Amino acid sequence: MVGCIVRGMALSPAVARWELALRLRQRRLELGIGAASITRALDVSAAYWSHIENERNLLPKDKLEQLLDILEIDRSEQRELLALREAAKRRGWWSRYSALFGDEILRYYGMEWGAESIRTYESVMMPGLLQGEEFIRAQMLSAGATVRAIEVDQRVEARLRRQQRLTGESPVSLRAVIGEAALRQQVGGRDVLRRQLVHLADLLESHSENVELQVIPFTIADSVPASSTYHLLDFASPRLPTLAWHESAVFGQIVIDDESRKEAKVRDLGFVFERARSLALPRDESLALIRATAAGLNSAG
Repeated sequence: MVGCIVRGMALSPAVARWELALRLRQRRLELGIGAASITRALDVSAAYWSHIENERNLLPKDKLEQLLDILEIDRSEQRELLALREAAKRRGWWSRYSALFGDEILRYYGMEWGAESIRTYESVMMPGLLQGEEFIRAQMLSAGATVRAIEVDQRVEARLRRQQRLTGESPVSLRAVIGEAALRQQVGGRDVLRRQLVHLADLLESHSENVELQVIPFTIADSVPASSTYHLLDFASPRLPTLAWHESAVFGQIVIDDESRKEAKVRDLGFVFERARSLALPRDESLALIRATAAGLNSAG
């Protein structure tokens, strides 16, 4: 348990902050203690406590220690939670892009950075974690009004920084399923796409231990999942549930199931992902299709 927490903390203060808030709230509810009782005992406002439980603030160490006693948490777990607080105080690399991205996507980047495994489904686009720099830049420039030219370099930099989780220490496990359309869309032109496909194939071969990609071919006879983009994140700590990022053309949001409200959107996305995997080519055949598509673009030139 402790090892899992330490590993998560080393990777992402966002994950540490989430786990701390989640565990405090769960313990409070287990004991049937109302938020008003907590605010009186700690001498804080209701708004401040709401920010604590919603990960927007961290309690000072002395107040957290007081709270842990109120919640009757044993000494071993108290040490874990205090360690989570220390980890959560750090600033993640994504915070330097706060002027560029909204709070929700920055929070997602922090969660992604601390994930142990990621499942990705992209029906028509190349997954961002698998894009080469030239392709990223071409995609940003093709976005037109949604991405200002002055922001392109920073956005490229941020995406490349995210990709370091695939290759660094304790790399994340990535399983991706894409539609064949993602191999055909000539973002930046034929030559840019060809080099992207070569980059993709090389990455899959050089990181086969932690990166897997399967392609749903155009020739599949069964009904395929609807056009969509989503990512499912799982974490080393058994205390944390699966988190989803669900995205449309103009909007993206983090989704977490709430059992008390009988919400199961993340679970349903997991079912859809397994359905997509069952329709896709095996990894070796997918790699062969990627290589063949790149070769076809080359010969066409």
